[in-house]
Amino acid sequence: MTWHAQLDINYSQEQQRSVARHTHSGPLRLLQSLYPEGHAVCHNVLVHPPGGLVGGDTLDITVAASGAAHGLITTPGATRFYRSAGEPAVQRTQITLRDQARLEWLPLETIAYNQCLAENHLTLNLAPQAECMGWDITALGLPAAELPFAQGRLLQHLELPGVWLERGLIDASDTRLLDGPLGLAGQRCMATLFFAAGTALDKPRRAAALDMARQVLDGHALRGTAGATCPNPQVLVVRVLSPLVEPAVELLRQVWVNWRAHFWGLPATLPRIWST
Repeated sequence: MTWHAQLDINYSQEQQRSVARHTHSGPLRLLQSLYPEGHAVCHNVLVHPPGGLVGGDTLDITVAASGAAHGLITTPGATRFYRSAGEPAVQRTQITLRDQARLEWLPLETIAYNQCLAENHLTLNLAPQAECMGWDITALGLPAAELPFAQGRLLQHLELPGVWLERGLIDASDTRLLDGPLGLAGQRCMATLFFAAGTALDKPRRAAALDMARQVLDGHALRGTAGATCPNPQVLVVRVLSPLVEPAVELLRQVWVNWRAHFWGLPATLPRIWST
């Protein structure tokens, strides 16, 4: 039995308050809106009750925002791609930000279990004054539990159309990619943090953000497998490889805190569910 689920989220601003409305079909839900930092930013938790995807499952998530609305979306646990008997499991996320809207897309990690056939797509569509910050954190297998990613494939796709595209296929049989010095070098967690804008960011703003990120990286234990770059004037990216999820997440959170203050003048207000 396969699951096909869809969740449509729409953020708008009503009387200086960012409000989220949503519709769904299948096992996808958005929990109650929270306002831990005032009415301007709406925090939400996206829940997938089955707890994971198997072959043939499809999750379609669309997020839209307009006006000066600001949404923050996270998840209560990891997205899990389990073993597939032949059909791929697919998660597609489409984010469309109009006007001066902002979104923070901060799900917990994705775990590719042994023998999974998985696809994870994220596409951004940004109006000229819209901005989005988010991350993609992927763990291959469960090395700490001695459950390696020995078979299977994972396709990852991150895109701001016409501006930035990262698309890669990770095949468990590709030992040159997984273990070679020019590939993952034996690391089993890959993490990417991005800041994307609808138009080119001015050079001083980009340079200051890169300096902030690099200062964090230079003081971190993962500095040898992390880097910050600007592949396009509209996009800033921090990438890190790690043996486990936790140190990679801790590093990205530090950069996220700095960029939140730099780009938007907002304090480090963590989603409440991260502390539970």
